[in-house]
Amino acid sequence: MLDPVIAAVRRAARESLRPFEGSGARVLVALSGGADSLALAAAVAHEAPRAGLEPWAVTVDHGLQDGSADVAARAARQAEELGIAHARVVRVDVGADGGPEAAAREARYAAIRRVAEDAGAAAVLLAHTLDDQAETVLLGLARGSGAASLQGMAPRRTDERGLAWVRPLLALRRDDTRAFCERTGLEPWADPHNADARFARVRVRERLLPALERELGPGVAEALARTAEQLREDNDAFADMIEEIIEDIVEPAEAGIAVSVAALAANPAALRGRIIRHVVSSEFGVALTRSQTLEVARLATDWRGQGPIDLPECRAARENGWIVFTASAQ
Repeated sequence: MLDPVIAAVRRAARESLRPFEGSGARVLVALSGGADSLALAAAVAHEAPRAGLEPWAVTVDHGLQDGSADVAARAARQAEELGIAHARVVRVDVGADGGPEAAAREARYAAIRRVAEDAGAAAVLLAHTLDDQAETVLLGLARGSGAASLQGMAPRRTDERGLAWVRPLLALRRDDTRAFCERTGLEPWADPHNADARFARVRVRERLLPALERELGPGVAEALARTAEQLREDNDAFADMIEEIIEDIVEPAEAGIAVSVAALAANPAALRGRIIRHVVSSEFGVALTRSQTLEVARLATDWRGQGPIDLPECRAARENGWIVFTASAQ
């Protein structure tokens, strides 16, 4: 009988590929060489041809550690040995904006997207696990980022270019991918950064989650992942509601857009804030903080003659029963 762990990882890969089955499309695995991505690459290499798909792999060399080029080349060789004929290594330059983790992530995703476009891939497969999801939720909670952050990583999303970003392993644990590699004879790379306590995610992984498990009992990671799933469902429902509401309460304005004061005031606070953030994001491409959103909302709910509010890329002012958002003077 097939080992249960091997079966579970392959089944997760197979389910993630089902929407593309029989299309002959290329699917791109983001491969670091660690246990999670190596297990995913092996499973995709096994399942993709059976689904009529062509597996590719890309390894991003961030150049942040000695020997990183060798690590990336080794991962590409492993992909080829698994049966992935096209395994590419891409070197990136990591900036400093937003801290080292955010800068590396931005450079990595940009490189993966470029390779996916060059390959004409239908999907990028990412090897995040349930443990990664739990860590993401805890980090969002600590930062007070709201429901949008607490919903964690989506199992699947399609970007503005039609490229699907898929996370097949979100229901599996990190121990599962390690066991998969052990039982299939794969030798994953152990990234030293995954044990470096300078990084917040590592501290959550190595200290906070184990402490929560000790104090609250087992199952904390699973509970956090369930919370993320429930919040994604709520967020999707809110998004649909907002799209319907906005059609009736928003009008174009000179150099901007206007929202009905009466309609904003009549809606619950949760919807009111989401409407304001959605309008500003859609029109001006910026994300408002909670405090900025509340200040704008007071123009509708607590009007005392206050003047315009300066926001990133725009300003908000109450005019004749409307809150008018206009682009900031350059």
